[in-house]
Amino acid sequence: MDATKIYPRTGDHQIVYLKNVIDSTQISVGDYTIYNDFYNDPCKFQENNVLYQYPINNDHLIIGKYCSIACGAKFMFTSGNHAKQSLSSYSFPIFFEEWDLPANNICKAWDNKGDIIIGNDVWIGYEAVIMQGVTIGDGAVIGTRALVTKDVPPYTIVGGVPAKEIKKRYSSNTIDKLMQLKWWDWPESKVKANLENIMSGCIEKL
Repeated sequence: MDATKIYPRTGDHQIVYLKNVIDSTQISVGDYTIYNDFYNDPCKFQENNVLYQYPINNDHLIIGKYCSIACGAKFMFTSGNHAKQSLSSYSFPIFFEEWDLPANNICKAWDNKGDIIIGNDVWIGYEAVIMQGVTIGDGAVIGTRALVTKDVPPYTIVGGVPAKEIKKRYSSNTIDKLMQLKWWDWPESKVKANLENIMSGCIEKL
């Protein structure tokens, strides 16, 4: 096991360990989280998939460990918003030179919704869109082309536009146990020793 390499599969350059291709200080990714892209270079995730995350707004994308992010998933940040309190949806503060406005008021062009936080062991489906200010809990599943505008509880499957809960992955009792175990925080050796039980769903053996 080597979480420091870029490509986890020999000869496969469509899948990357995402942490190792990020250099933005506004993006944080946990170990073993993967991104797959069969259209574009997956190494360009932060350029192609993290949208409107301008340094001036200082909002962050935080992704946990062991997540699986499918091709084309997008993370939409606050600077893509338009201020709702304005009588116009036009972003006058961005074009301060044209309208003789103060340059330091550019952030008034949008409503600030905050960071996007993705838990651990989250699966984000093909071309899903995660909006600013959303928190997705551990173990959640985001369906293909879902538009996620609200927080998603742990171990919940959501889908649709806007995304709504489809079902829980497990019973409340099992979810509570998983949240207590937090297997993703175990040392790699312990994860490897318990892979058979993790993959087979034998929580009682963990």
